[in-house]
Amino acid sequence: MQPLRVTQIGNSLGVILPKEMINHLHVSKGDTLFVTLSPNGLEVSPYNAQLEAEIAMGQAFMNEYRETFKVLAK
Repeated sequence: MQPLRVTQIGNSLGVILPKEMINHLHVSKGDTLFVTLSPNGLEVSPYNAQLEAEIAMGQAFMNEYRETFKVLAK
């Protein structure tokens, strides 16, 4: 575990991530990180779990009505 210091950034507060953490997350300047509350505390990830769930629901819907979409596409 590496401690991070909270610092003033403009009118907000923030933390500076060390290069090792940035490399581990595979992110760069301008990327979006998502913070999720979990039983272990806060989890920071470039992965958007909510979007992934919505995509999975859309894929399931499309698979269920695959033949209907084929007919409509003609």
